[in-house]
Amino acid sequence: MANTPDGLFRAAWAIAQHEHPDAEVAAGEAAMANLIATVRGRVRSTGVEAKLAHLHDVFFDLLGFQGNVEDYYSPSNSYLCEVLRTRRGLPITLALLYRRVGQGIGLTVHGVNAPGHFLAEVEMDRGKGQSIYVDPFFGGGLLHEDEVFERILQATGTKLRPSAEHLARAAPRQWLGRMLNNLQAVFASSGRERDVYAMQEMQALL
Repeated sequence: MANTPDGLFRAAWAIAQHEHPDAEVAAGEAAMANLIATVRGRVRSTGVEAKLAHLHDVFFDLLGFQGNVEDYYSPSNSYLCEVLRTRRGLPITLALLYRRVGQGIGLTVHGVNAPGHFLAEVEMDRGKGQSIYVDPFFGGGLLHEDEVFERILQATGTKLRPSAEHLARAAPRQWLGRMLNNLQAVFASSGRERDVYAMQEMQALL
Protein backbone atom coordinates (compact mmCIF):
# COMPACT_ATOMS: atom_id res chain seq x y z
CA MET A 1 0.00 0.00 0.00
CA ALA A 2 1.30 3.48 -0.94
CA ASN A 3 -0.08 4.86 2.35
CA THR A 4 3.06 3.76 4.22
CA PRO A 5 6.57 5.18 3.67
CA ASP A 6 7.68 1.80 2.29
CA GLY A 7 4.60 1.56 0.08
CA LEU A 8 5.06 5.05 -1.34
CA PHE A 9 8.71 4.26 -2.06
CA ARG A 10 7.77 1.08 -3.95
CA ALA A 11 5.03 2.84 -5.92
CA ALA A 12 7.39 5.65 -6.91
CA TRP A 13 10.03 3.07 -7.83
CA ALA A 14 7.54 1.43 -10.18
CA ILE A 15 7.36 4.69 -12.13
CA ALA A 16 11.10 4.46 -12.77
CA GLN A 17 10.72 0.94 -14.13
CA HIS A 18 8.99 2.43 -17.17
CA GLU A 19 12.46 3.29 -18.50
CA HIS A 20 14.54 1.14 -16.18
CA PRO A 21 12.79 -2.25 -16.13
CA ASP A 22 15.85 -3.96 -14.66
CA ALA A 23 15.96 -1.64 -11.64
CA GLU A 24 15.14 -3.93 -8.73
CA VAL A 25 13.12 -2.40 -5.94
CA ALA A 26 14.91 -4.72 -3.50
CA ALA A 27 18.19 -3.03 -4.41
CA GLY A 28 16.62 0.38 -3.81
CA GLU A 29 15.24 -0.72 -0.46
CA ALA A 30 18.65 -2.09 0.52
CA ALA A 31 20.27 1.24 -0.37
CA MET A 32 17.71 3.06 1.75
CA ALA A 33 18.26 0.64 4.65
CA ASN A 34 21.99 1.33 4.48
CA LEU A 35 21.35 5.07 4.46
CA ILE A 36 19.06 4.80 7.45
CA ALA A 37 21.58 2.66 9.31
CA THR A 38 24.34 5.17 8.61
CA VAL A 39 22.33 8.03 10.09
CA ARG A 40 21.05 5.96 12.99
CA GLY A 41 24.61 4.93 13.85
CA ARG A 42 25.53 8.56 14.44
CA VAL A 43 22.55 9.47 16.59
CA ARG A 44 23.25 9.52 20.33
CA SER A 45 20.12 11.38 21.43
CA THR A 46 16.41 10.80 21.10
CA GLY A 47 15.79 14.51 20.51
CA VAL A 48 14.31 15.65 17.22
CA GLU A 49 16.97 18.32 16.76
CA ALA A 50 19.81 15.81 17.09
CA LYS A 51 18.21 13.37 14.66
CA LEU A 52 17.55 16.15 12.18
CA ALA A 53 21.14 17.39 12.40
CA HIS A 54 22.60 13.94 11.73
CA LEU A 55 20.12 13.32 8.90
CA HIS A 56 21.23 16.52 7.17
CA ASP A 57 24.89 15.83 7.84
CA VAL A 58 24.70 12.46 6.06
CA PHE A 59 22.06 13.10 3.39
CA PHE A 60 23.16 16.53 2.22
CA ASP A 61 26.72 17.16 3.44
CA LEU A 62 28.28 13.70 3.26
CA LEU A 63 26.38 12.18 0.33
CA GLY A 64 25.57 15.41 -1.46
CA PHE A 65 21.94 14.92 -2.43
CA GLN A 66 20.69 18.08 -4.14
CA GLY A 67 18.63 19.38 -7.00
CA ASN A 68 19.72 18.85 -10.58
CA VAL A 69 19.93 22.49 -11.57
CA GLU A 70 22.02 21.72 -14.66
CA ASP A 71 19.49 19.35 -16.25
CA TYR A 72 16.25 20.03 -14.41
CA TYR A 73 13.94 18.63 -17.11
CA SER A 74 15.64 15.27 -17.52
CA PRO A 75 13.23 12.37 -16.88
CA SER A 76 15.95 10.77 -14.75
CA ASN A 77 15.25 13.34 -12.04
CA SER A 78 11.88 11.63 -11.51
CA TYR A 79 13.27 8.09 -11.31
CA LEU A 80 14.25 6.99 -7.80
CA CYS A 81 16.84 4.52 -9.05
CA GLU A 82 18.60 7.32 -10.91
CA VAL A 83 18.25 9.82 -8.09
CA LEU A 84 19.87 7.32 -5.73
CA ARG A 85 22.67 6.71 -8.24
CA THR A 86 23.44 10.32 -9.18
CA ARG A 87 22.22 12.00 -5.98
CA ARG A 88 20.50 14.58 -8.16
CA GLY A 89 16.78 14.97 -8.64
CA LEU A 90 13.65 17.09 -8.53
CA PRO A 91 12.29 18.59 -5.31
CA ILE A 92 9.62 15.86 -5.11
CA THR A 93 11.92 12.85 -5.56
CA LEU A 94 14.53 14.24 -3.19
CA ALA A 95 11.79 14.92 -0.63
CA LEU A 96 10.55 11.34 -1.00
CA LEU A 97 13.99 9.88 -0.23
CA TYR A 98 14.53 12.40 2.57
CA ARG A 99 11.19 11.45 4.12
CA ARG A 100 11.97 7.75 3.90
CA VAL A 101 15.27 8.17 5.73
CA GLY A 102 13.78 10.58 8.24
CA GLN A 103 10.94 8.21 9.08
CA GLY A 104 13.48 5.41 9.38
CA ILE A 105 15.30 7.20 12.20
CA GLY A 106 12.13 8.10 14.05
CA LEU A 107 11.28 11.54 12.70
CA THR A 108 7.79 12.47 11.54
CA VAL A 109 8.19 13.82 8.02
CA HIS A 110 5.52 14.88 5.52
CA GLY A 111 5.61 15.95 1.90
CA VAL A 112 4.36 19.48 1.29
CA ASN A 113 2.47 19.93 -1.95
CA ALA A 114 3.53 23.55 -2.41
CA PRO A 115 2.87 25.10 -5.82
CA GLY A 116 5.83 24.77 -8.15
CA HIS A 117 8.31 23.59 -5.52
CA PHE A 118 7.71 20.47 -3.42
CA LEU A 119 9.06 20.60 0.16
CA ALA A 120 9.30 18.44 3.26
CA GLU A 121 7.87 19.20 6.68
CA VAL A 122 9.42 17.84 9.88
CA GLU A 123 7.34 17.85 13.05
CA MET A 124 9.56 19.28 15.77
CA ASP A 125 7.08 18.68 18.59
CA ARG A 126 4.74 15.94 17.46
CA GLY A 127 1.06 16.70 17.92
CA LYS A 128 1.61 20.32 18.97
CA GLY A 129 1.74 21.88 15.52
CA GLN A 130 5.39 22.92 15.65
CA SER A 131 7.10 22.12 12.37
CA ILE A 132 10.06 23.21 10.28
CA TYR A 133 10.13 23.08 6.50
CA VAL A 134 13.01 21.57 4.55
CA ASP A 135 14.03 22.23 0.96
CA PRO A 136 15.90 19.10 -0.21
CA PHE A 137 16.47 20.64 -3.65
CA PHE A 138 18.67 23.38 -2.22
CA GLY A 139 20.83 21.37 0.15
CA GLY A 140 18.31 20.87 2.92
CA GLY A 141 17.76 24.49 3.81
CA LEU A 142 15.56 24.90 6.89
CA LEU A 143 12.64 27.28 6.45
CA HIS A 144 10.00 28.70 8.75
CA GLU A 145 6.50 29.11 7.39
CA ASP A 146 6.93 32.72 6.30
CA GLU A 147 10.17 31.82 4.51
CA VAL A 148 8.51 29.08 2.47
CA PHE A 149 6.71 31.62 0.30
CA GLU A 150 9.94 33.50 -0.36
CA ARG A 151 11.53 30.22 -1.44
CA ILE A 152 8.62 29.47 -3.79
CA LEU A 153 9.07 32.96 -5.28
CA GLN A 154 12.81 32.35 -5.74
CA ALA A 155 12.27 28.92 -7.31
CA THR A 156 9.31 29.69 -9.58
CA GLY A 157 9.09 33.46 -9.99
CA THR A 158 5.55 33.31 -8.65
CA LYS A 159 4.57 35.42 -5.64
CA LEU A 160 1.89 33.68 -3.59
CA ARG A 161 -0.27 35.09 -0.87
CA PRO A 162 0.67 33.23 2.33
CA SER A 163 -1.98 30.60 2.93
CA ALA A 164 -2.20 27.28 4.74
CA GLU A 165 -3.67 25.89 1.51
CA HIS A 166 -0.26 26.20 -0.15
CA LEU A 167 1.39 24.23 2.67
CA ALA A 168 -0.97 21.27 2.55
CA ARG A 169 0.58 17.90 3.27
CA ALA A 170 0.63 15.61 0.26
CA ALA A 171 -1.37 12.40 0.38
CA PRO A 172 0.34 9.45 -1.35
CA ARG A 173 -1.99 9.73 -4.35
CA GLN A 174 -1.13 13.41 -4.72
CA TRP A 175 2.57 12.66 -4.39
CA LEU A 176 2.52 10.03 -7.13
CA GLY A 177 0.15 12.07 -9.29
CA ARG A 178 2.50 15.05 -9.21
CA MET A 179 5.44 12.86 -10.19
CA LEU A 180 3.47 11.51 -13.14
CA ASN A 181 2.34 15.00 -14.15
CA ASN A 182 5.97 16.13 -14.17
CA LEU A 183 6.92 13.27 -16.47
CA GLN A 184 3.97 13.88 -18.77
CA ALA A 185 5.09 17.49 -19.20
CA VAL A 186 8.68 16.46 -19.92
CA PHE A 187 7.67 13.79 -22.41
CA ALA A 188 5.14 16.06 -24.13
CA SER A 189 7.74 18.80 -24.60
CA SER A 190 10.09 16.36 -26.32
CA GLY A 191 7.47 14.69 -28.49
CA ARG A 192 7.51 11.35 -26.68
CA GLU A 193 3.81 10.61 -27.12
CA ARG A 194 3.97 6.92 -26.20
CA ASP A 195 5.65 7.81 -22.92
CA VAL A 196 2.97 10.41 -22.22
CA TYR A 197 0.29 7.76 -22.71
CA ALA A 198 2.17 5.35 -20.45
CA MET A 199 2.24 7.94 -17.66
CA GLN A 200 -1.46 8.64 -18.17
CA GLU A 201 -2.19 4.93 -17.84
CA MET A 202 -0.29 4.83 -14.55
CA GLN A 203 -2.16 7.88 -13.35
CA ALA A 204 -5.50 6.23 -14.11
CA LEU A 205 -4.56 3.51 -11.62
CA LEU A 206 -4.18 5.92 -8.71
